Amino acid sequence: MGQLDGKTAIVTGGTSGIGLATAQRFAAEGAHVFVTGRRQEALDAAVAQIGPRATGVRSDVADPADLDRLYAAVAEQGRRIDVLFANAGGGEFSTLEQVTEKHFDETFGTNVRGMLFTVQKALPLLNDGASVILAGSTAATSGAEAFGVYAASKAAIRSFSRTWANELKGRGIRVNTLVPGPINTPGNAGLAPSAEEAAKLHAFFASQVPLGRMGRPEEAAAAALFLASDQSSFVTGTELFVDGGLNQV
Repeated sequence: MGQLDGKTAIVTGGTSGIGLATAQRFAAEGAHVFVTGRRQEALDAAVAQIGPRATGVRSDVADPADLDRLYAAVAEQGRRIDVLFANAGGGEFSTLEQVTEKHFDETFGTNVRGMLFTVQKALPLLNDGASVILAGSTAATSGAEAFGVYAASKAAIRSFSRTWANELKGRGIRVNTLVPGPINTPGNAGLAPSAEEAAKLHAFFASQVPLGRMGRPEEAAAAALFLASDQSSFVTGTELFVDGGLNQV
């Protein structure tokens, strides 16, 4: 018996990193998982890695029409949603002097606008008592240089989780924010312009974490499973930090 036996889960941005690790864990716990990604090749590879309990739907959360296609695919299989992990997002370094309209629009378009409509458009298919998990970041409160737009977008997500937990309480739907610290993912490495610079960045991240290392995607996935399952049945509107103590001590 898995913790998610017979349930249907959605993981947006599930082709690599925390999203892929979480989709794999959800499937291993018995859920059928709908995984989204923007690139078909990466999506196909992720579905093959997750196994027969996965369905891939190419989707960009910044595009409302793509979200409609995602939820249509769920409905076409006669399914309703028990777990929604709104994980798709990203960001790049840019100081206040360097920020462009394009940088701002792309970051907020995916991380904030995309997050909002990912959840809003899921509402008709969400079962009462479902779990909604929003992907936050320790950057929201750390004040890291050159990460201001990304940090502001993640702060908005924290605000969303509080409000939506209140708005959806009548249906027993729980809304929480998963807050990873530095996790060793391809997206994290992609913040640097080269493999050498990525190694230096990872060494810096590890030096800032009380536990002395970066986290693994599987560790974030284990926390997502807690929020998805009945183990967290009395938890809503909160943040669960998976940061090795970075923002805690």
